[in-house]
Amino acid sequence: MDSSPEQPPVERMARLRPPQQWLVLAVFSLLFAGALELAALPAALLIGPMLAAILTGTNGATVRVPRPLFGAAQAVVGCLVANSISADIFAAFYKEWPLFVSAVVATIAASSVLGWLISRWRILPGTTAVWGSSPGAATAMVLMAGAFGADQRLVAFMQYLRVIFVSMTAALVAKMWVDTSGVQVPPIVWFPPIDPAAFTATIAIAFVGGLLGRRLRLPSPFFLGTFIFGAIVHLGFGAPMQLPPWLLAASYAMVGWSIGLNFTRPILRHAARALPQIIGSIVALIAFCGGLAFVISRALGIDPLTAYLATSPGGMDSVAIIAAAARHVDISFVMALQSARFLVVLLIGPSVAKLVARNVRD
Repeated sequence: MDSSPEQPPVERMARLRPPQQWLVLAVFSLLFAGALELAALPAALLIGPMLAAILTGTNGATVRVPRPLFGAAQAVVGCLVANSISADIFAAFYKEWPLFVSAVVATIAASSVLGWLISRWRILPGTTAVWGSSPGAATAMVLMAGAFGADQRLVAFMQYLRVIFVSMTAALVAKMWVDTSGVQVPPIVWFPPIDPAAFTATIAIAFVGGLLGRRLRLPSPFFLGTFIFGAIVHLGFGAPMQLPPWLLAASYAMVGWSIGLNFTRPILRHAARALPQIIGSIVALIAFCGGLAFVISRALGIDPLTAYLATSPGGMDSVAIIAAAARHVDISFVMALQSARFLVVLLIGPSVAKLVARNVRD
């Protein structure tokens, strides 16, 4: 009789052939993403596959997302970000620019201080805490963090945990002013009719933007190159873009798998040990933004819910849904401030991370 001990899960997963590993990963991704969608949690199509990849990766999966597919996924996300920028936000920004600048600078400063403290106390290594604490642009921050030496896995852990906390808090705060229980999120049409011109333009923007990003040696070239090129073409020339849900879901899965499959058990244990401090920093940032909203509301006579949603540090998609559900909320003000912070974080995030990291080392 074979008395050898049962093989640990990590060896059993590694023994599966690559096609079998991909099948397990795909099944768990669908289960997790579906559960998160049913729970109405944000970024389900990205977080679900990432959780599935963490589960399989820490149990010995050896498959990895091919680099060309990961680059293509980053380019699609770059198109999504570029297409989300509306020329209307510039008019709203011009009208209230002192308020917008003050709110954006204050939020970025607060998040940078929190990131500096987490790094200074050696809770997380290097610039990881700085990138992980950055308010808004969660997927963009995760994609760029790896190019600047941060641990992309822990940055993703911090960013998406904050997105969930912020979105749930915003929904709870909104219930104090407006009943959103009867609001139905429109069903997702996974395979809408393809507009040949818009879809072709999207693919061309992703391809050319990625090439330019590599030629210019930008950090995270496929994402940043596509975002910059796409924003110029979209705003300057009115180029239409079409990003069908199936394409976004596939791209999110590639990003989530690329991050999650690189998790190891020691990294997961480290993230679990740092969880109380990470949650504390998230709560502190939410509280700071709440205080900022209170000041804006009192000083300028802006509706409290409008001020809170505008300053909420992340979860822009969820904030937009909540704002649209409330009749008395100034949705243009909310989205203008959210978009302004989003753009500023994208533009100065790397510089701020370098500055804070240098101070941590000193």
